[in-house]
Amino acid sequence: MSNETSSPGSIVSDPRPAPADSAVCKETRRRVIAASFIGNFVEWFDYAVYGYLAVTIATVFFPESDPQTGLLLTFALFAISFLVRPLGGFVWGHIGDRVGRRTALSLSILIMSGATFCIALIPGYDTIGIWAPVLLLIIRVVQGFSASGEYAGASAFLVEYAPANRRGLYAAVVPASTAAGLLLGSLMAGLLTTLLSTEAMQSWGWRLPFLLAAPMGLIGRYIRTKLEDTPVFRELAAEDHAVKAPVSSLFRNHWRQLLQAVGAVLLNAVGFYVILSYMPTYLSSELGLGETESFLATTIALITYIGFIFLTGMLSDRYGRKKVLISASVAFIVLTVPAFALLGTGNFLVIVLVQILLGAMLTLNDGTLPSFLAEMFPTRVRYSGFAVSFNLSNALFGGTAPFMATLLIAATASDLAPAWYLVAAAVVSLIAVSLSRETCKEPLRHE
Repeated sequence: MSNETSSPGSIVSDPRPAPADSAVCKETRRRVIAASFIGNFVEWFDYAVYGYLAVTIATVFFPESDPQTGLLLTFALFAISFLVRPLGGFVWGHIGDRVGRRTALSLSILIMSGATFCIALIPGYDTIGIWAPVLLLIIRVVQGFSASGEYAGASAFLVEYAPANRRGLYAAVVPASTAAGLLLGSLMAGLLTTLLSTEAMQSWGWRLPFLLAAPMGLIGRYIRTKLEDTPVFRELAAEDHAVKAPVSSLFRNHWRQLLQAVGAVLLNAVGFYVILSYMPTYLSSELGLGETESFLATTIALITYIGFIFLTGMLSDRYGRKKVLISASVAFIVLTVPAFALLGTGNFLVIVLVQILLGAMLTLNDGTLPSFLAEMFPTRVRYSGFAVSFNLSNALFGGTAPFMATLLIAATASDLAPAWYLVAAAVVSLIAVSLSRETCKEPLRHE
């Protein structure tokens, strides 16, 4: 347990000097990995369940709409909850850079898991009418606000605790945890749709996964409260060098890096939600594949994705963040449209292989981005820089990706519309990353 002190306007942190990198023991790093893993796991488990059960949720909350309109409204609620993420990035970034990474992460997981749990308790439209989707929207906004500090905070936490030559590998734990959450969500959704009738799913079956958030969140908070803050942050705190207004300092002194970061995140924002969250709905609703087969294909792809993530983290440590991120953008520009065309064949084996390919391409971006963003900003504004850039790009383009994909298909009458959307995102990310500097060999900057 850390020895914390606080006073009005002061930094809440362990006042002892931070240990040298070599002095951080393996057991501490293992607990840091576990603490960083579980929060993102809970967050993305929720998003997976919401995405994979979107058709059922649409029926429960929008029963008077036709299927496509109900699905659009369900994804619209998903997207609207992301609009609060930039605000959450400002708030959690301020707490993380001013008060401490551990404090921000401990609070965010508690609020996030509680909001997710509450989704399971909302009565359907048939019971309370319009208040059902209104309550769903409110809870998803709360969930989005609290979750906006998770990915950034966990990445900064891991990078600041990692050995200097393995920051990419350690930070890869964060996207691996998101994939693991998606994997469990896919497995549970597939199991429920297989075992339960349509009536049972719409009545109570869809609620079961959301109920798991409460115990998982409490476990995550307990682990986090047992850790000290990162060595570099404790060093700043001990010297009282932590910036008093990190977000203001970010926009004033680091706006170029912020713009580059927003652009670099774009491919991650669109690619992650289209390939790993929206894909089962796309396969079943647009291409006519059975729901069970859609869940199975996505589950297989997620398993391989987790393995590729750690390989990508190691590659970024060896060859540099820019080279790997540029490779990801080029791969998406060249291969996305042909890959989506192959999905349209309807052959299950081909669909699985294509999803594995798309997942592997995505890991080149996802497995490198956390360390890239964390290293781009100095310690004094690292949490804020990561949180603001990541959440701004995800609010504008990530949370809206399933909605945009569905809307583009309806507007163009082409099943390839989501592929071209991905290509556009890859072009923007390629330009942003090309303009940035390489960071993997540099020590973490404080100023």
